[in-house]
Amino acid sequence: MSAYKSDFLQTLAARGFIHQVSDAEGLDAKAAACPITAYVGFDATAPSLHIGNLLTIMMLRWLQKTGHRPISLMGGGTSKIGDPSGKDTSRALLTSAQIDINIASIRSVFSRFLDFGASAVMANNADWLDQLHYIPFLRDVGRHFTINKMLTFDSVKIRLDREQPLTFLEFNYMILQAYDFVELHKRHGCILQMGGSDQWGNIISGIDLGRRLLNTELFALTTPLLTTSSGAKMGKTETGAVWLNADTMSPYEYWQFWRNCEDGDVGRLLKLFTELPLDEIGRLSALRDQELNEAKKILATEATALLHGRQAAEQAAETARRTFEEGELADTLPTVGISCAKLEAGLGVLAAFVEVGLVSSNGEARRQIKGGGLKVNDVTIADEKMVLTLRDLTPQEVIKLSLGRKRHVLLKPV
Repeated sequence: MSAYKSDFLQTLAARGFIHQVSDAEGLDAKAAACPITAYVGFDATAPSLHIGNLLTIMMLRWLQKTGHRPISLMGGGTSKIGDPSGKDTSRALLTSAQIDINIASIRSVFSRFLDFGASAVMANNADWLDQLHYIPFLRDVGRHFTINKMLTFDSVKIRLDREQPLTFLEFNYMILQAYDFVELHKRHGCILQMGGSDQWGNIISGIDLGRRLLNTELFALTTPLLTTSSGAKMGKTETGAVWLNADTMSPYEYWQFWRNCEDGDVGRLLKLFTELPLDEIGRLSALRDQELNEAKKILATEATALLHGRQAAEQAAETARRTFEEGELADTLPTVGISCAKLEAGLGVLAAFVEVGLVSSNGEARRQIKGGGLKVNDVTIADEKMVLTLRDLTPQEVIKLSLGRKRHVLLKPV
């Protein structure tokens, strides 16, 4: 559907969020007529969400900004199973206590993007899933699902095609997700579930279940897969995932992730992960060569401000400017403490880079050294057997470790 009437779908379409909609005309008519309620589910399988989750968080934000009610559904119940979508192996099973700790850890992220003092709702599917009785649930809900159809879903089909085992526990995930949609409709009048493109089959199952159990019309909306212009899956750095919690990835590192994006991705990322006006984004996207770096800095600062606040974003931008443009050893670079005794005894350079998180293993550190990618105090490392000691401390009493031109960590004796 090319022309939407509702501000909500107009905004999502113009900014590139929409991949599929189950009934675009019907959903658009409802969103244009009155406020609607929509949700996105987030399983708490780690203490922090990652950048892949940010795409749907931004959709919830635009939903609220255009006058509707968003629900962030925490998977206190479904996290005990783990979504098999896109996975070759089963997730590690978490205890209820671990899941509660993870939910508490990631809760603060949503308050940056949604106004819970206004219309936004945070729900937890453990409130109803933990109360289910097995036999009544199978009779009332399970009978509406056929094995034939479930085997066609990508989350199942891909695992089986790769000849990887799929447990009966994981096989139930799509039924529970469908039931979440029905339960949220009963509790909050929710009519729309949004998610990544890999969730399409699960969401459609919820729509079908709502029709069968409640004789009601529900809707699905999914986003495109987040990839770079070169075709790689976006959201990974040299050392792993791009996390949203500040204690997992510092605002400076988060800022650097956006600053280091590929040239061809700047315009799309500005649309998806900032709130800059589209005409301004068009102007920035048209910049070329060195001028495009200024657009990347704006992207980094605006995206970081949404998650960590304007002050943290501007501090990260200033740290980068002082480090790269003035060559200073900025005191706001990420810092990792190390015992004086350990440094006095001598710390191998490979172990040092692993310890601060710039590389994931000694082998990766060796490969970086061979390519000239690692530096100590701005001097390229030539010898992988180099040992860091107290003699390597700068006048600021730190040792600066660098991966390439963009990533730096200060090693500080404590």
